[in-house]
Amino acid sequence: MPKNSKVTQREHSSEHVTESVADLLAHEEPVDYKRSVLNVTGETWDKQKDGEEDLDAENRPAWNSKLQYILAQIGYSVGLGNVWRFPYLCQKNGGGAYLVPYLVLLVIIGLPLFFLELAVGQRIRRGSIGVWNYICPRLGGIGYASCLVCFFVGLYYNVIIGWSIFYFFKSFQYPLPWSECPIVKNGSVAVVETECEKSSATTYFWYRETLDISNSISESGGLNWKMTLCLLVAWSLVGLAMIKGIQSSGKVMYFSSLFPYVVLVCFLVRGLLLRGAVDGIMHMFTPKLDKMLDPQVWREAATQVFFALGLGFGGVIAFSSYNKQDNNCHFDATLVSFINFFTSVLATLVVFAVLGFKANIMNEKCVVENAEKILGYLNTNVLSHDLIPPHVNFSHLTAKDYNEMYRVIMTVKERHFKELGLDACLLEDELNKSVQGTGLAFIAFTEAMTHFPASPFWSVMFFLMLINLGLGSMIGTMSGITTPIIDTFKVRKEVFTVGSCIFAFMVGLIFVQRSGNYFVTMFDDYSATLPLTVVVILENIAVAWIYGTKKFMQELTEMLGFRPYQFYYYTWKYVSPICMAVLMTASIIQLGVSPPGYSAWIREEAAEKFLFYPTWAMAILISLIILASLPLPLVFILRQFHLVSDGSNALSVTYKKGRMMKDISNLEDNDETRFILSKVPSETPSPMPTHRSYLGPGSNSPMEMSSAPNGRYGSGYLLASTPESEL
Repeated sequence: MPKNSKVTQREHSSEHVTESVADLLAHEEPVDYKRSVLNVTGETWDKQKDGEEDLDAENRPAWNSKLQYILAQIGYSVGLGNVWRFPYLCQKNGGGAYLVPYLVLLVIIGLPLFFLELAVGQRIRRGSIGVWNYICPRLGGIGYASCLVCFFVGLYYNVIIGWSIFYFFKSFQYPLPWSECPIVKNGSVAVVETECEKSSATTYFWYRETLDISNSISESGGLNWKMTLCLLVAWSLVGLAMIKGIQSSGKVMYFSSLFPYVVLVCFLVRGLLLRGAVDGIMHMFTPKLDKMLDPQVWREAATQVFFALGLGFGGVIAFSSYNKQDNNCHFDATLVSFINFFTSVLATLVVFAVLGFKANIMNEKCVVENAEKILGYLNTNVLSHDLIPPHVNFSHLTAKDYNEMYRVIMTVKERHFKELGLDACLLEDELNKSVQGTGLAFIAFTEAMTHFPASPFWSVMFFLMLINLGLGSMIGTMSGITTPIIDTFKVRKEVFTVGSCIFAFMVGLIFVQRSGNYFVTMFDDYSATLPLTVVVILENIAVAWIYGTKKFMQELTEMLGFRPYQFYYYTWKYVSPICMAVLMTASIIQLGVSPPGYSAWIREEAAEKFLFYPTWAMAILISLIILASLPLPLVFILRQFHLVSDGSNALSVTYKKGRMMKDISNLEDNDETRFILSKVPSETPSPMPTHRSYLGPGSNSPMEMSSAPNGRYGSGYLLASTPESEL
């Protein structure tokens, strides 16, 4: 023992010894027993590797500010789904009544699981692979499954950004190119393009000018070079934003996270000034309370909560891992969750204000067209002039006057009414036309903007907003891949980022062939939903039932400086796993009940038609689900039968400067034998150092992290991160 140690000094002193072993160890210089004769693990000490681990812990990148981190989490969680998925679900599932199940599920599923992911990332300071290898090595496949799902989602998500880029550049012209049908020459006669005439100008521009779509998924049709170039631009933007890690992506988030809110507020103000906007908003928020009893509504609300917060992807864990360990991640979880919700409500107001305006325009168009039919029937004596109310003026016909005239004709001509081919032209029918996804963004919304004054300006703003929403989510999705891979395999950040973007672009070429939109639909519907649900259930089980909820709550208490609400204890241990299991079962049933298919655009009919996937496409679909889930059983089997070492079967006590690592298997709550993990000078000093029960050898339970992080609690002995798995 060193001559100047406190124990040695006591040996030569006549003073009565009153200090405990805890006090003595707390004042001792750290000794690394891996390097000494007390190393009982049989491991050889690798000085270079040991130094690299120390440097990795000390030099891990960190956010420049709390604001930058919050904006990154908001940018990741607030994506395209908030703009084009939530409003559709709200309209479909009872209007304002849908907000009730959504809020309930946000509180009992979304917030607790989001808090859990933030906490484990911040505590262990690793990406998803390292985090789950640490918490439960046998469930280490969770991290690899998250990476695969992120890869699948990133492939098609960036294609949507490419579409937005195409529309963005097409918006710099007046009139907008999708405002009118193109004129083609048939010999000496100029006629309107047949496909456009049968559908609409915006629909034609989307399916023919943008996608040049084939009639089915089986007809490849070759690459669409315009979309290929846009996809290349999209991946270049993502690569540039990610190349320096959070140093570059954090700066991008200042713009990509805040700009969409500027656009949404501008659209809301402009939308409220449009004629018919109030009709759309009233229709949106009129509650249909009977819908709240429909299980399907709750299933779709749970799915939306699940994907809105980005649970299971690994992006939340990756961003949180760059935080200081004394950061209040509970506040972050609550703030980001409810900002996400209010963003969805704001986007819904904007969408239905604009769609209310569009519905009024389309309804007026319907009235004019049908009034012309009625005039024709009057002139040919098919209808009698006596059927027309005397106050009706055809030159200034209102929707109310037309509806009155329509009811009279329908009553009198009941037997032959269908032959007249008249439409009711009800505003309610226009508002009930549900659109979501690309149909909302690239058809319905673009059509509405053609009627705006200064329409090119609003179009530029709208598609720039979509690009930024997509870019924020893509940065989080790519972080779910790059952070764990770089942490685990120590590859160069720049090389891996550039290489992964190039590889993803090459694979993503399947989405920019003429049948590419059908592959986007397939990946969107099936590549993530079921695998991610399983991933999040296993995350919950790993923390609550394997690592231990009480133990985890104690870790959080020491990390945050206060004890989280008991609400989280019960949601993590019981409520969330049960709800997620029900959601998974409902998703499997839904897959079985609804035969897999897609909406194909048939050029000759200028209409959509539902088609079933062919056998080879079904094979791809099933392979996506299996491949994304495969790491879960594979890693479990490899580690259960010790085909790959998980590091949990060796007794090692390692003291290092500033941290300590130990095996804590077989922990008993009442074990009187204690290891001194740290001396924790917290903000409210405790007379005794933090203690933990010693867990003897021979157990397979995972390693437990010490309770004394650097930063808020000063420099005590900290538990080292478990070495990354060899897998």
